Amino acid sequence: MNITFRQIRYFIAVAEARSVSAGASAVGISQSAVTDAIRQLELETGVTLFYRHPKGVTLTREGHKFLRHSRSIINSVADLAGGVGQEPIAATGSVRIGVTPVVTGYFLSDILSRFRRMFPQITVNLVEDKRDYIEHLLVNGELDFGLLIVSNLEQRAAIDYETLIRSECRAWVAPWHALSETDVLSLADLENEPLVALSLDEMEGLIEGIWSKFDHPPHVTYRTSSMEGVRSLVGTGAGITLLPDLVYRPWSLDGDRVIAKRLRESLPTVDIGIAWRRLTRHSEPAALFKEAVHEQRR
Repeated sequence: MNITFRQIRYFIAVAEARSVSAGASAVGISQSAVTDAIRQLELETGVTLFYRHPKGVTLTREGHKFLRHSRSIINSVADLAGGVGQEPIAATGSVRIGVTPVVTGYFLSDILSRFRRMFPQITVNLVEDKRDYIEHLLVNGELDFGLLIVSNLEQRAAIDYETLIRSECRAWVAPWHALSETDVLSLADLENEPLVALSLDEMEGLIEGIWSKFDHPPHVTYRTSSMEGVRSLVGTGAGITLLPDLVYRPWSLDGDRVIAKRLRESLPTVDIGIAWRRLTRHSEPAALFKEAVHEQRR
């Protein structure tokens, strides 16, 4: 298999922009060159990476798998470049991290993978729980950091934080839903639609907050704490949902398609960040973990 680093870069740009032209603009290369690179990737891998449509491109299931591997390759090359000519840091000790479920599933693995490659002798102790309990542990000094939805933090007088990802909310619908052909939806379009609510990591509260501009609560027909459950219910037409791009995937486990549609209104974002107790003096392992998080964001 003859795949180049340049092809991988172009593929990631197109996947993130959901458009060949926008991806080409992001990497400063002609659209034809990017199109040729994607075509060569598909020939070399033997799979279709994108669905092409008039509004841009959408990753196939195989495309999503290839995107994850591609990002891993990019991160590994960045680590290699950053380490050339430097002595490895033989740091030891442990760092205590609190995470919420959405962060565990959609944000944590890449950070941990990078940190363990860089500092294999540092032990990472994880505590997964609800956001309010993670805040409690931070304030009590029982955790070095929390990785959580910082847009919902309550104890801001005692906690400092940095936002790492700001994720916009979109409406998820089945591909054959009547609204799937509309480029940009409004909340009024969704007012009477049956809603699937994710009762995980305060996501249901997000939907309730968005719906507060109406004089009635959202028409919730299903509640589930399973992200895959939401995808399956939406993909089979049981309802629609409103969730951040961070957790969007175009396929359920059973192979049902899910389409994410932009909304005309300005909706609250879901902000994932790193938090710590104010005025804390971090240990060396904790300081190294924070720096690794910054590198991952860059």
